[in-house]
Amino acid sequence: MENTSGTGANAVVPREIDRWNWGAFLLTWIWGIGNNTFIALLMFVPIVNLPMWFILGARGSAWAWKNKRWDSVEDFQRTQRKWAMWGAIVPVLFVLLFGGLFWSVISTMKNSDAYKLAVSELQASHAAVDVLGTPISTGIPMGNIQYSGPNGKANLAFSATGPKGKGTVYVMAVESMGQWRLDQAVFEDGATKQRIDLNAAGGEP
Repeated sequence: MENTSGTGANAVVPREIDRWNWGAFLLTWIWGIGNNTFIALLMFVPIVNLPMWFILGARGSAWAWKNKRWDSVEDFQRTQRKWAMWGAIVPVLFVLLFGGLFWSVISTMKNSDAYKLAVSELQASHAAVDVLGTPISTGIPMGNIQYSGPNGKANLAFSATGPKGKGTVYVMAVESMGQWRLDQAVFEDGATKQRIDLNAAGGEP
């Protein structure tokens, strides 16, 4: 069969390559640029981009054959297999990358002095211990910590669980000259919604 690749819309597409293209489906616009199939850039158009995933998967092979010159059918198939392979690898790499970044941020918060100080005050609060029991386990802190030289501030919230109950700790802490202190810290009982001031002596409600 004559090699008709790269001759445009009227090119005859060999039956053996006119099939689902995983590279086009998974890598969409990246695959489109690499295969001269610029209709894939519609992935950047809201609403239109939703069906484009499946359109590229179904029509991608035919479009790539028509839009780009290939040495042979075998050359085309070999290249598309590589695109499919990278289509499977790239999402995994992104998941690992963002998972690593998320874990890094969480680890930084859990190792921060503001978080440790809040946990210490929670465990020292008689009122909070009466609600939770012991031992008390604390969850992943959410919020933000900002630093500016020897100063900083933190706004955190994290769960606290014990054998008798559970709740949430809310913290506003400040750092001055390298020393952290709790500006506000409260424990909210998950059952009654009653709040206990962790800054008060003994953590009284």
